[in-house]
Amino acid sequence: MSRKTLLSESEIAQYHDEGLVVPDYRLPDDILANMASAVDQLINDHPNLRPEELSGPHNPSGQSAKLMGNVNFLEFCQFPEILDMVEQLIGPNLILWGSMLFAKPPKDGMAVPWHQDGKYWPIEPLATVTVRVAFDGSDVENGCMRYIPGSHKSQQLERHDVAPREDFAIKQEMTDIDESSARDVILEPGQISLHDVYTVHGSNHNRSGKRRADYAIRYMPASSLYDRRPDHPATVYANKMSPNMNYPSRPLWLVRGSDQTKNDFEIGHGPSES
Repeated sequence: MSRKTLLSESEIAQYHDEGLVVPDYRLPDDILANMASAVDQLINDHPNLRPEELSGPHNPSGQSAKLMGNVNFLEFCQFPEILDMVEQLIGPNLILWGSMLFAKPPKDGMAVPWHQDGKYWPIEPLATVTVRVAFDGSDVENGCMRYIPGSHKSQQLERHDVAPREDFAIKQEMTDIDESSARDVILEPGQISLHDVYTVHGSNHNRSGKRRADYAIRYMPASSLYDRRPDHPATVYANKMSPNMNYPSRPLWLVRGSDQTKNDFEIGHGPSES
């Protein structure tokens, strides 16, 4: 029996209706095992960083956030089965522009407050599909992602307040949220979810005895421009709140199709500047 590797019509409809879908899909066992080892290596290589805040592991040169990734992640972000599903949602011209490993350790894993991904991203017009991959398994006990179905439909960014809490993995928060309709995104190892840039989501602390390693990969359509201007609001905010987040020098990869604007695919592909 052949593996299912494309989104069905009903799954595509759910993505557009709810802002998130968990397709009937599993990574091949060998790829899952390889990436589980890559996760352990990445965490071991960066003992001074919280494992919930490992930004840009797909970038071996470390231009994203002064973190030296490894080639396993970059190759994985170009896995054809994942790109096929993203193409179904945002078209054939795809740019890999970011990724982040949220590896919540047992007992004291950080929470992620309610937020929209794109509040401080330098993309014009704003458009991104995030593919979240579960390497360990993600459930209610170990702090799985939660989302508000349909919260993306206005295609507007709502107010976010600064949330400088030490137990938060990101420092921005939407505080006026009705959680009555929130859903848990429970994923077994090798499962994925895909969500829209405007979808409101977050996750609770991991108080359980098991790790939760989810890997978020960010793809934008090549019809959008990654804006490297130093005075872009996203860059100004990052300089203030996340000084290691180097948006102007972040590398891009055209992983499918052709560029439709004037994105720069040369910047950032080299040793990180100190």
